[in-house]
Amino acid sequence: MTPLLDGIRVLDLTNVLAGPFAGYQLALQGADVIKVELPGSGDLARRLGADRALSEELLGASFLAQNGGKRSLTLNLKDPEGRAALLRAVREADVLLENFRPGVLDRLGLGWDTLRAENPGLVYCAISGFGQTGPLRDRPAYDQIIQGLSGMMSVTGTAATAPLRAGFPVADTLGGMAAAYAVTAALVRRGRTGEGAFLDVSMLEAALTSLGWVTSNYLITGQEPVPMGNENFTAAPSGTFRTADGYLNIAANRQEQYATLCRLTGREDLIGDARFAHPADRKTRREELRTELEAALAARPAAEWEEILSAAGVPAARVLSVPEVLELEQLTARDFVHDLPFPDGRDRPLRVLGGPLRVDGEPPAPPARPPLLGEHTDAVLAELGYGAAEIAALRERGAI
Repeated sequence: MTPLLDGIRVLDLTNVLAGPFAGYQLALQGADVIKVELPGSGDLARRLGADRALSEELLGASFLAQNGGKRSLTLNLKDPEGRAALLRAVREADVLLENFRPGVLDRLGLGWDTLRAENPGLVYCAISGFGQTGPLRDRPAYDQIIQGLSGMMSVTGTAATAPLRAGFPVADTLGGMAAAYAVTAALVRRGRTGEGAFLDVSMLEAALTSLGWVTSNYLITGQEPVPMGNENFTAAPSGTFRTADGYLNIAANRQEQYATLCRLTGREDLIGDARFAHPADRKTRREELRTELEAALAARPAAEWEEILSAAGVPAARVLSVPEVLELEQLTARDFVHDLPFPDGRDRPLRVLGGPLRVDGEPPAPPARPPLLGEHTDAVLAELGYGAAEIAALRERGAI
């Protein structure tokens, strides 16, 4: 099958996570993503990750995870010849991704107006903490900052433990996914009209968008959200419950699911119990209901309850560790984890995630391993029309 973004060329000027994540999603769908990096150091993520030795080799785990299938072109954008090379690349590109602070590329003479003049059909996507406008536009922002400022941390944890940071860089990931979605939407319009686009992606706004009912309940009804730990504020019993050997998430949100849960746990008496008869009563007395159900759930291990309840139409699943979930037969069946060669040729596979969808029944996979720093500089410049002598001269002056 032809990949969805076959023939689309993306210039990825981004660093660390939100931007590289967006570029990786585009690469998974077949785009030719050229990662433009600073000579000598490259993406900061090359130095980040759990394996210190890999990071010292500029192959940090954080970089390897989000850059499969990309090509690396090193350009010094402070050098006039480096900027000229980027402008030449822009003429041949469909998309440019960047996550500098607002105004950085303008000061280098590479802002939207300049790039649009070179390529009117360019889709330019700028990802930043707060967006390109507004009083916070110039502030630095990382995932931790956005998690706190967005209200995410205020509703994570319990009344005793909040505010609590999510255990993964959720704001970065949401910002990157929003950028990938915006780019593909802009490409659809360009396909119809030929128009390029300037896309201004705010991580703060992406985070707030993802809060869903937490924000909408406040905006529409004035209900101020509070941290509820592992409970679902919209229904009960809906949360995390102790079993004989571990934790089980149950979401019996509908009346028939609640009744089925009670029957299967041997607590049919709870169906007609006046304390829990109405869904609203179950929410206000959720702790009493939890005590009753956990006493029954203690009879079996979590895995057994997962099978019993799921088969009967009650949403239920164990709480797994990351290693455990990566071994699920479900993910194996869908070819979600991919083995790539290591960029430096070491004799073990590099395991990375694919995309969260299938296209025409096939899983999107990175078309190649992550690149070494500057690995494709000569090849990309040659594609742009540079001769061998010109490339040598650029390298001599430090432009590449």
